[in-house]
Amino acid sequence: MEQTNCFHCGDPCENESITFDEKSFCCNGCKTVYEIFHENDLTCYYDLQQAPGATPKEIEGKYNFLEQEAIIDKLLEFNDGQTQIVTLKIPHIHCSSCIWILENLNKLNPNITASQVNFGQKTVRATYKTTTFSLKELVLLLSSIGYEPYISLEDYNTGKNKVNRSLIYKLGVAGFAFGNVMFLSFPEYFEVNEFWLDQYKGLFRWLMFAYSLPVVFYAGRDYFISAFKGLRSKILNIDVPIALGILVLFVRSTIEIMFDLGAGFFDSLTGLVFFLLLGRFFQQKTYAYLSFERDYKSYFPIAVTKLDQGEESPIQVYDIQQGDRLLIRNEELIPVDAILINGNANVDYSFVTGESESVHKASGDKLFAGGKQTSGVIEVEALKSVEQSYLTQLWSNDVFNKNKEDAFTTLTNTISKRFTIAVLSIAFLATSYWMFVDMSKAMNVFTAVLIIACPCAIALAAPFTLGNLLRIFGKLKFYLKNASVIEQLAQINTIIFDKTGTITANKKSTANYEGIQLSREEEALLKSSLRGSNHPLSRSLYQLLAEHQIVPLTNFEEHLGKGIVAADGSNTIKIGSPAFVGQVSALPELSTSVHISSNDQYKGKYTFYNSYRPGLSKLFNQLKRTFDLVILSGDNEGEAENLKKLLPTKTKLIFNQKPQDKLEYIKYHQSEGAKVLMVGDGLNDAGALAQSEVGIAISEDINVFSPACDAILDAGKFNQLNDYIMASKSAIKIIKWSFIFSFIYNVIGLYFAVTGQLKPVIAAILMPLSSISIVIFTTVATNYLGRKLK
Repeated sequence: MEQTNCFHCGDPCENESITFDEKSFCCNGCKTVYEIFHENDLTCYYDLQQAPGATPKEIEGKYNFLEQEAIIDKLLEFNDGQTQIVTLKIPHIHCSSCIWILENLNKLNPNITASQVNFGQKTVRATYKTTTFSLKELVLLLSSIGYEPYISLEDYNTGKNKVNRSLIYKLGVAGFAFGNVMFLSFPEYFEVNEFWLDQYKGLFRWLMFAYSLPVVFYAGRDYFISAFKGLRSKILNIDVPIALGILVLFVRSTIEIMFDLGAGFFDSLTGLVFFLLLGRFFQQKTYAYLSFERDYKSYFPIAVTKLDQGEESPIQVYDIQQGDRLLIRNEELIPVDAILINGNANVDYSFVTGESESVHKASGDKLFAGGKQTSGVIEVEALKSVEQSYLTQLWSNDVFNKNKEDAFTTLTNTISKRFTIAVLSIAFLATSYWMFVDMSKAMNVFTAVLIIACPCAIALAAPFTLGNLLRIFGKLKFYLKNASVIEQLAQINTIIFDKTGTITANKKSTANYEGIQLSREEEALLKSSLRGSNHPLSRSLYQLLAEHQIVPLTNFEEHLGKGIVAADGSNTIKIGSPAFVGQVSALPELSTSVHISSNDQYKGKYTFYNSYRPGLSKLFNQLKRTFDLVILSGDNEGEAENLKKLLPTKTKLIFNQKPQDKLEYIKYHQSEGAKVLMVGDGLNDAGALAQSEVGIAISEDINVFSPACDAILDAGKFNQLNDYIMASKSAIKIIKWSFIFSFIYNVIGLYFAVTGQLKPVIAAILMPLSSISIVIFTTVATNYLGRKLK
């Protein structure tokens, strides 16, 4: 009788199967999960992967502890009373179907607004509404569909993952067995006969067999599991040839000692697994090193203003301590959990929750890190020091949750899809040849080919090169969102610059006032209004104005690209362009100016005399050799003549551009084939930065946090922009050279393996050494690039 397998989990239906919707299920649990998916139009789950599910377990009462607020607070990443965010570990995540269903949890319950899977770490990050849904209900929902979370309060309390020591244990077992098998193989190596041959040959051989058992079935089991899952998913991953090599050596060696045909290859077998695990241990350590280096983003220059006895001074976020009084301006992010002290707080938590609606907060309310103030300036008191990794997550929410190792694995599997087929073909052809020529070499050739041709070295080239350059850029105050930005930076052919705050130095600007003298009350209101804005001209004028007592504002609105409207109760002031403040002029303006009106009466304007960044002319002349250059400014054409003298000929100068105009300009040129790098100030240019292939925000003393940008460049390093781009192009060349070296290595190794001159144990030693050689090459080459940049 033909065995029936469960449609949901794939397990055999041992007893009488349960039939529903013309499908067989091994139990009511699997049938119930299918019914849930069927009712919610989620049966595509079974199209992506055959029988991908798991049987749900009985969990009645198991998660009652999730009703306690104290425990919930330790598990949550974010909680504002309406929305909660939590990351849960799901051990069963193993295939594309798992990813698909877990990222469509909102279809199972509309209270779940978003869910994102990290396949490598086996986690799902869920955002849900707390008014009608709870963490316990989320966990029960996941458990009901076979994805029960693993919750360890100890992990959440410490904020660190437990160290996985299983690889160390397996490496220890394989090393111990390898050493003893080598020792027991000495008589065979030296062809000792006589007494040993008669009395101990069988004992030694069976001892070697015994030592190989834990090596194959414990130390090497991950290779078999990975290969099985790959084959089950119809994917030839890199562990398929390795598992096949281990199996061939073990079976061949066992047969030889059982029938007294020879000593087998237990030394090669145990040595193979030991050196493979040693290579994996080395890679794991290197990944951990890169992970530490990727924390460079703890140093990217996002700063806020600290208030100390009335004095304002910039402070970088990682220096914030509990109890510090902070000033948060309009459009700035709140870097730490804090209590609102003064000001009108309308906080937008869209970076955290995805919901763009602002939430009004009163004095004494708690504000969560990641919220953006949208209504003027507020004063807050920090409740704890900054969690920089959380800010990083806000900067790059779509990629932050993807572990670097995931990307490395994806690259390895991409290469291995075709590579593994080629390797298996070579192995079988070479083995077939040697079976007719010299049977004793056939198995050795088969195993050696499978091991020596492992493309691990090729797969390591890109992540190690880009990861190391990422670290070097960070030390040189050029902070990139992720390694893929380097690849995108190497492909750009057009560079677009904003003017104010980008190619001009705010610190060195001067301004003259022309118009009706402002009263002391108006000057105080002007100073207080500018205090809440992060626009470069606002910051410059704020620094240039005389000291005034700060007055509390009853209204503050900032219209990007136009100006500011603010009021203190009795007076209203407008600051911005002539049209915004109500001043109509027949003549075009030929200078950079900020106009002011008070209570709808035009007062006058501050005219700025720009000071351009040092090395601007030299930088543009360097860039012009390779790229098309454009100045795309929201200012008028007053500086056009000065710029023409400073910049190389044929540099496009386009003025009077609103934020939307800049975005549309970039979009149009991208449709014409341009690969655009946008360099701006991070505020008015947010749309343009997001639209471009690479968006770089220039930072000064006070830095506007802009998730729209891909990189943050310290203003003092602006004149080195060409060097950073050229270094990115050089990094791609390093990767290509690494591919060439790896290819040469594989060709040479395959020659010796196919001709029977390479033993499996030597191949196992050479494979991790090839990985090490690639890492050394990429590290030395990128460090050389770093020294040139310095």
